Order: sequence, then structure tokens, then C-alpha cells
Amino acid sequence: MTSRCAASTPSWSEHPVIVGDREPEGPETYALTLRTASYAWWRVVIGVLMIAFWLLLGSSLVAIPVLLIGVGFDHTGSFSAAYNQAAALKHVVWQGLLAVNLSLASMIVLASVLVRFLHGVPAARLVSVMSRIRWRFFWACFGVAVIAIVAQLLVSELLPHDQNGLDDHPNHLTSRLVALGVVVLLTTPLQAIGEEFAFRGYLLQAFGALSRRPWVAVLASGLLFALAHGVQNAPLFLDRLSFGLLAGYIVLRTGGLEAGIALHIWNNLVSFGLALSLGNIDDVLTTSSASWWDIPLTITQNGVFLVLVLVVARRMGITSSKTGSVLLPTSRAV
Repeated sequence: MTSRCAASTPSWSEHPVIVGDREPEGPETYALTLRTASYAWWRVVIGVLMIAFWLLLGSSLVAIPVLLIGVGFDHTGSFSAAYNQAAALKHVVWQGLLAVNLSLASMIVLASVLVRFLHGVPAARLVSVMSRIRWRFFWACFGVAVIAIVAQLLVSELLPHDQNGLDDHPNHLTSRLVALGVVVLLTTPLQAIGEEFAFRGYLLQAFGALSRRPWVAVLASGLLFALAHGVQNAPLFLDRLSFGLLAGYIVLRTGGLEAGIALHIWNNLVSFGLALSLGNIDDVLTTSSASWWDIPLTITQNGVFLVLVLVVARRMGITSSKTGSVLLPTSRAV
């Protein structure tokens, strides 16, 4: 299984977006959220460049202080040697994983600030067209994600060799593994949410506003999501691209980030959990290659999740736009 890992609380208003005294232009769908009366192409360009800058350099503003504090709190021998080891991520320690996760989680704040202050749209519209998280739908997707991942693990047992690089016997429990496990449980969900806010949230809305074509928004945000993971071989790139396209498509069909967040959280928790208990977490965090045998696993996970999420969304009457539901018009939105 492949890990997929790139301040103030926003007001969760459910009122339509209004810029000045004018109503937003066009249908209030998720991909067109930023296409308001005050839309300007240069705002999109600035926003996309800010996301790119943060991924490449800006996240260090979060990672470096976290490393300094974490290493200062817990290290043996030379401080500089311990800091360099934590930062290199070749032998992952809890300080390095914490820095990575929190730097990616900071994109929750960045995406919210861009939407609110650059585009003049309430930050809550990043979550869904209803300007709030639809909790019943989120928890339903959280359960559905478990089914999809179990299906993937079952299929992996039918393939010629172990696709997860796992040992037959559990790893010996050490203080390092315990500390890493705590960091995974507490911060991996935040890391996944940060990536969803940036890629399926802001970037999808930005490219949707720029092109006015939802499929362009899904393709562009999915491609950037895969590329943001750095050097990788073709199977690994396709794995991450397929997840980005799947999550983007589900955003269009359901009008929010809930499903993508649910699957992203579970995928990364299970990836790190298996690595900590039966594998090597160093390989998970710095992996740059995968086998072509991983493709059937990706298809299984994504396919099962997509079908079940659409079934759940239909039954719950989830709306894909502010004005109505393309899934079940007679049901109440949750």
C-alpha cells in the first residue's frame, strides 16, 4: 500500500457567497466556487504560485521550528547530528515525521487564507458547497474507506508476491516505534486533510474558475498532486495520479471534500501502521518506486470506494451544488 503524503477557525456560514452587493455568477458548484463577480485570472495565478511556493520552500517555516523543538526535547549525543538525521528522513524518527506531517497540515491554513483574502470567498466553501462539513456523510465515507482498503488487502493476497514488502513476523517493539506510532495517530489525519484542502480544495477550485470546465480542474489538480510527490517511477506515479483523479471526480459528484479526506486518512494510517508493525517505515516515507502489480490494488481500492461513496451519497441525498442535488433531489442534504 502506498502512502499519499504533500490558525483561526473559519466561519462555517451556510449563506451564499456574496461579493459586495452582487450575487456570485453562474451555478454554485464546487468547481466554480471562485468564479464570483470579483473573479480575476491574476488572483488564480497568484494563488497557484503560493501553493507551489509553500510546497517547495514555505513549508520549511513550519518544519524547521518543529525539528528544532523536537530534537531539543529528545536526542542523544550531538544536537546538530541528531537534527541532521531527523531532517534527512533516511532513518525516520518521530521528530522528522512530525515535521513532515505538520508542514503539510499547514496547507489547511494556507488554502483557507487564499480563498478568504485573495478571492473574497468564505473559507468554509473549501469544505463543501454547503459551507460546512457534512458530518453524517463524512463518517459514512470513513466506514466505506475501510471496506475499500480491506478489499485491496484481500486482492494483494492473490497476487504472485507480497506487494507491501511486509515480514511474516511483527517488528520488535521499541521506543522509536512507539513514538512514531503516536505521531502517526495524532498528525497523519491532519497531513491528509492539508493535502486535500490544497489539491482537491483550492487548486481544483482555482483551475475550475480559470477554465470554467470541471474536467480540466480535476485533471490539473490530480496531475499536480502526483507530481508534488517528487521522483517516482511510472507505477507509483499512476497510483498517485489515479487517486487524485478519483478524489477530484468524487468532489464534483458530491460537492465537497469529505470522501477524499476519509480515504486519504485511512490509506495513510494503514500504510504507516503496516510499516511500523510488519515492515520498514523508512521505505514508506521516502519511497520512489512501486511494482506494476500495485496497479490492480489501486484499481480495487479506487473502484470499490467510488461505487460505495456514490451509493451512500445517493441514499443521503448529498448535493453537488448549492441549488440542488444531481444524485437524489427528493432527499434532504446532510
